[in-house]
Amino acid sequence: MTSNSTLYFDYAATTPLDNEVLEAMLPFLTSEYGNANSAHHLGQRAKVIVEDAREQIASLIGAEPSEIIFTSGGTESDNAVVQGVMTLAGDKNELITSPGEHHAVLHPIELSKMKGFKPVMVPLNNDGVVEVDTLREYLSDKTCLVSLMHVNNEIGSVNDLKKLSDLCRENGVLFHTDAVQSLGKIPVNVQELGVDFLSGSAHKIYGPKGIGLMYVRNGSRWMPWLTGGSQERRRRGGTTNVPGVIGFAKALEIATRSMEQQLKTYQELNQHLLSELKTHLHACEWEINGKPGVHHITNFCFHNAEKRGIDGEMLLLNLDIEGICVSNGSACTSGAVEPSHVLLALGRQAEQAKSSIRISFGKHTTKEDISRLVHSLEAVLSRMFTLV
Repeated sequence: MTSNSTLYFDYAATTPLDNEVLEAMLPFLTSEYGNANSAHHLGQRAKVIVEDAREQIASLIGAEPSEIIFTSGGTESDNAVVQGVMTLAGDKNELITSPGEHHAVLHPIELSKMKGFKPVMVPLNNDGVVEVDTLREYLSDKTCLVSLMHVNNEIGSVNDLKKLSDLCRENGVLFHTDAVQSLGKIPVNVQELGVDFLSGSAHKIYGPKGIGLMYVRNGSRWMPWLTGGSQERRRRGGTTNVPGVIGFAKALEIATRSMEQQLKTYQELNQHLLSELKTHLHACEWEINGKPGVHHITNFCFHNAEKRGIDGEMLLLNLDIEGICVSNGSACTSGAVEPSHVLLALGRQAEQAKSSIRISFGKHTTKEDISRLVHSLEAVLSRMFTLV
């Protein structure tokens, strides 16, 4: 809960900065302001603290410190992986992904056609995941990279990365996952998942905005994309975001140590939400889009008995007037008039997709908040369906 009048159910879009994280960052925003690439004592102190944070993050995800590259966020990491693999792909010119991915993956893969590459879309099943046998049908000796997200940011479905990455390794294909919605929320260990590349972002786990990471397994065929400096062992040019790195490490540490309890809490909150909807939402019918694998993200479609929906954008705005913050999908596409590409990839019709909203929990969400959400949904949807 953000205030006495506002309830926040859009934690999949971003999270508030944790107080412990802010305290860890403050010295590096004020007195310890050195550039980590400077040779003087202020710079060298910054360099040491950055390397300590790199080691901490690496240990929390089962990586080597040398495999962690700090970036400006998940979008840069996704783009850097795709572009970096393409540079060294040789005669392999196929890039496989799914139509349910974040646009930070879809767009660079689509643009790869300008460089002679062939984007290949492997379909999602009805649950919103890619099945191993389906991926096997799409792999070829021309495939240079498969990029499939861990947790879907709109519907919460979870891909079985271990099985998918094992298949890719058997076929000599590099595997990348966008783990922006899973890192710090469910167990993420790069060795157990078997991935070659992984993207993460701090602001999804109560860390600062503007800092992300890219895991690049040692020995992977990849070339740096953003050049112009010797930072990150010449793998990512640009002045090191020292306070951001410190904040990321602290946020991931906090998320990891509280994960087990938080997962139980999310399950209880999700059960309460579904129970409240079944008991108190009489204005219309509803169904869940896809099959969520996590409990903190659920996507709902609202419609009447004839399966006629309402304007999800208007639902969002009316809830906002009630002091309820939800989403109709990725924050990166907010304001778009097109229906969610993820829901369309599940086989939803455009009207169904436009009648849907995403509800996502965070560590400040309570059962009382959820009860108020459902009460507001009943009131708003009652008004809206009388106009349909």
